[in-house]
Amino acid sequence: MSTSHQHVRAWAPAALVLAMATAVSACGPGTTSSTGTAVQARAGAPATPSVPPVEVSVAPADPGTGVRLDTPITVSVARGDLQQVTVTAPDGTPLEGGLDPTGATWTSTGELAPGTRYAVHVVATDTAGETVTRDSAVTTLTPATTAFPAVAPLDGSTVGVGMPIIVTLDEPVADDRRDEVESNLHVTTTPTAVEGSWSWQSDSKVEFRPKEYWPAQTAVHLDVDLGDVEVAPGVWGTTRDIDFQVGSAMVSTVDLDAHTLTVTRDGEVLRTIPITAGQSGHGGRYVTRSGTKVIMSREESRQMDAETTGVSPDDPEYYNVAVEYAMRLTNSGEFLHAAPWSVASQGSANVSHGCTGMSTEDARWLFERSKVGDVVVFTGTDRGVEDGNGFSMWNETWEEWTAGSALT
Repeated sequence: MSTSHQHVRAWAPAALVLAMATAVSACGPGTTSSTGTAVQARAGAPATPSVPPVEVSVAPADPGTGVRLDTPITVSVARGDLQQVTVTAPDGTPLEGGLDPTGATWTSTGELAPGTRYAVHVVATDTAGETVTRDSAVTTLTPATTAFPAVAPLDGSTVGVGMPIIVTLDEPVADDRRDEVESNLHVTTTPTAVEGSWSWQSDSKVEFRPKEYWPAQTAVHLDVDLGDVEVAPGVWGTTRDIDFQVGSAMVSTVDLDAHTLTVTRDGEVLRTIPITAGQSGHGGRYVTRSGTKVIMSREESRQMDAETTGVSPDDPEYYNVAVEYAMRLTNSGEFLHAAPWSVASQGSANVSHGCTGMSTEDARWLFERSKVGDVVVFTGTDRGVEDGNGFSMWNETWEEWTAGSALT
């Protein structure tokens, strides 16, 4: 399985020291005072040395604003041994943690919940072997602002081999916190390990792609583990788990010179479809882009209004028409769709405003076999896919893509 790297940040404010009285056993007949000093029963006998009290420390201290979520709780002991440490939330859920090799310090490893009062219960023994227990509490801060991560693809979906993972936070991430955020986004795959990398697209969006296309029939799990990450001053992340499935490998090719779309699934050619694409002239504004594109969405019917692509209604090239079986390839408005009005040109000439048109029968056939994340590679023009114009990451080399990682 492939897993992204992880960092742990912690700070240790002054320890909250809990003075702990300790029961003491006298070496001979006598009584024990409330301070733990043995009182001799026989006058004039030499004093029995007192057992030094156990000192237990709990850190961090519990300030009025609460403990930071990225700070582990630690319990340490001096002049004694820790026997048991339990830290529990109000509902009884224990906080994971463990002892160091010396057995003198316990440190939490579980994620702290915001705005939570944790009960700390300590069992220790002093140097004489007597058992003492002490209880305290630590309360975590309540974030003033949280950053929610929207994720694509959706949980439970099945996607194509070119689908990226996109995490978009609703609050910007500080530049010096990108590495911490990225290291807490964990991608795992089964049944085989997949090499991949995150790459930042903006201060609130980061995307993941494998080095090569996802292997077909791969299960992918994303753990957004940002609950204890301060993504910007005063802004804390939240957690999410997403599972999706990569389906069959649909990697098709559009030859803009030959006016054909060759549909390939799992390496087998299923059909070659005559198409028409973007026309020349008009300063090249309608030329279809060459490069690797990924299906972004699927709609059985869509209203195509040229005004949304910057064409004024008074322009002779303006159009507003309903189309069937539309599958978006770019943000700028390139689609695969049915174009029954251009059947005479399909297979022989490019006459569209940039979309790839085909007969209604072929469009329906392709639509029924396609899914979001399928790859369509276009060749034949000098106009390339711009960065960020759709799921355009496959037009970058691996070196270019990984340069966008905060962990590189």
